[in-house]
Amino acid sequence: MKYKNVLGAFALVVVGILFGAILVSGFGLVRPGYADINLGAPNPPVNLDADATSFSKAFIEVAEKVTPTIVQIRVLSEVENPHGDLFFFPFKDMPKEQQGSGSGIIISDDGYIITNNHVVENATKVTVGLFDKRTYDATVVGKDPLTDLAVIKIDANNLPTAYLGDSDNLKVGQWVMAIGNPLSLSSTVTAGIVSAIGRGNLQLITDSYGVEDFIQTDAAINPGNSGGALVDLSGAVIGVNSAIAASRTGTYIGYGFAIPVNLAKAVAKDLIAHGKVSRGYIGVNIGPVDDALARSLGLDKPRGIIVQAIVQGGAAENADIKKGDIILSIDGRDVNEPNELQSYVARKSAGTDIKLVLWRDGKEISRTVTLKSRDADTKVEPVADSKKNNAEKESSMTTAEFSNIGLTVRNLTSQEKTQYKVDDGVMISAVKPYSKAADQQLFEKLVIVSADKRKIKNVDEFKKLIESKNGEAILLEVQDLKGQSRFSGLRIPKE
Repeated sequence: MKYKNVLGAFALVVVGILFGAILVSGFGLVRPGYADINLGAPNPPVNLDADATSFSKAFIEVAEKVTPTIVQIRVLSEVENPHGDLFFFPFKDMPKEQQGSGSGIIISDDGYIITNNHVVENATKVTVGLFDKRTYDATVVGKDPLTDLAVIKIDANNLPTAYLGDSDNLKVGQWVMAIGNPLSLSSTVTAGIVSAIGRGNLQLITDSYGVEDFIQTDAAINPGNSGGALVDLSGAVIGVNSAIAASRTGTYIGYGFAIPVNLAKAVAKDLIAHGKVSRGYIGVNIGPVDDALARSLGLDKPRGIIVQAIVQGGAAENADIKKGDIILSIDGRDVNEPNELQSYVARKSAGTDIKLVLWRDGKEISRTVTLKSRDADTKVEPVADSKKNNAEKESSMTTAEFSNIGLTVRNLTSQEKTQYKVDDGVMISAVKPYSKAADQQLFEKLVIVSADKRKIKNVDEFKKLIESKNGEAILLEVQDLKGQSRFSGLRIPKE
């Protein structure tokens, strides 16, 4: 009997253990209390030190302080009906307006806002939305297509105002943040670094007087960011974002561009004061200096920018600046790219004096230039002097091939001299692909009018000059059929 009782008790214990295990194991029959649930590891994998925490805090504070100074701009613009007023066109009554959007930066507490020109260019109605959700109708104060900047105004006071910094002190690699309203997503903040400064020749502004001196960044910039702020980690605005330059597809693909704030400040002041920009001009056509050009002019290394042509009656001509001069600095600032000079001069008004340091005939000289307005400029000087005696006997139709530089030239015919409006020179008849001549963008149908700043009459003279420059570089002046001339340096291999 005792044995049976022991077995019974043991069986009950086993059943209890099994039942308890079933309850504990789940089956949805018993759930832990809310307070007993612990998810994830007990500690973060990395303990941030004070420096890392402070770095993250900088982004947070900039976003909090600057975002209220950025506005959303909505625009109704006129659209030209490409079909005119054809009565039979089925959609002739379609709306002739389209809606667009962009961003802007509040630059005064009484309602002045800077944005991109392309945001409000053809606007019939402009509406501004503030960070606190208030909305206002805006008027366009002024536009400057040459820098893609514009100023608009709303009737409001005591607005949060952005701090405008100094873009001249920017460094490549510096952290920046882009703040705006991309793709209609209001108050968006992205971060990146300054990828490059002084970006030009992007062909975003088609006017020949256009100023392209962009800050390149990998902070995401998309349509709708146009006119928003590029800021540093102190919260200072150092650029005005320009989403038109973000990519050829119209959306962000890894880089974007912003207009330097120092240029934006100068333009904004003129637009607010006068409704337009009274910009000064030097009156020159300029180009970059490469190694071959530097060697041909006796420079120790490629530096400065070359004067390709002079505007007749312009400021440069009046200050004794000549074609072929190298501009080394302006007001004590070195310039090594054409857009650097353009951007600096674009901040100056007509009547302002600037000091240029030039390289001419193997030495540095200084000239003071009083800037003129664009309207005061006339036309680029002709390459040929029409007063010269044109009765000189024409050379025979000889040619010369220079295989070491990939260039073939021939004498000009009388008809070609008339067409090109030149008295002398030699015609480029062939350029070998991937040659030294091709590298310097020389091509057929260009006329070489001078070499080493001496007029070239025929192939014989040109050949002698080339042969005398064995192992050196020669400066060529070439002209196209439109009368436009430029300088090019050509290195002659040593034989």
